[in-house]
Amino acid sequence: MSRTYDTPQDAEDAYYDALEEGDLEILLAVWDESEDIGCLLPMQPLAQGRAAVRDAFARLFARGRQGIALSVKHLSWIETDQVAIHLVEESPQDHGPDGSPPLVVYGVNIYRRGTGGWRLILHQNAPPPPPAGNLPPMAR
Repeated sequence: MSRTYDTPQDAEDAYYDALEEGDLEILLAVWDESEDIGCLLPMQPLAQGRAAVRDAFARLFARGRQGIALSVKHLSWIETDQVAIHLVEESPQDHGPDGSPPLVVYGVNIYRRGTGGWRLILHQNAPPPPPAGNLPPMAR
């Protein structure tokens, strides 16, 4: 059963809801059916194609947690009639095992509109850069 997402935001909401619920099938339904999709999670190799994206999230969910609750803050949107790029800040709701605050990461979600509505084609996460005073000389 495939759902149609009328806007990129509808697809994004469904993606983060499925991630929080730990529902791999619903999460994958947000992704485009083509093989030219990709996902780059922190400290993981690039997953390209449906099978690799499925495997990446199956491994993520198999780490002893069913679902990942995130607070998502939208930082920037670029949208055209066919493509949408959303830059977000993702903050895990859970603290680390030692009680440390969760690591905030930046995410980029790219959506493409097709005959079945909007679908995710790329998701990438990266940790934030260190504070400006701690940047290596080339990054300043």
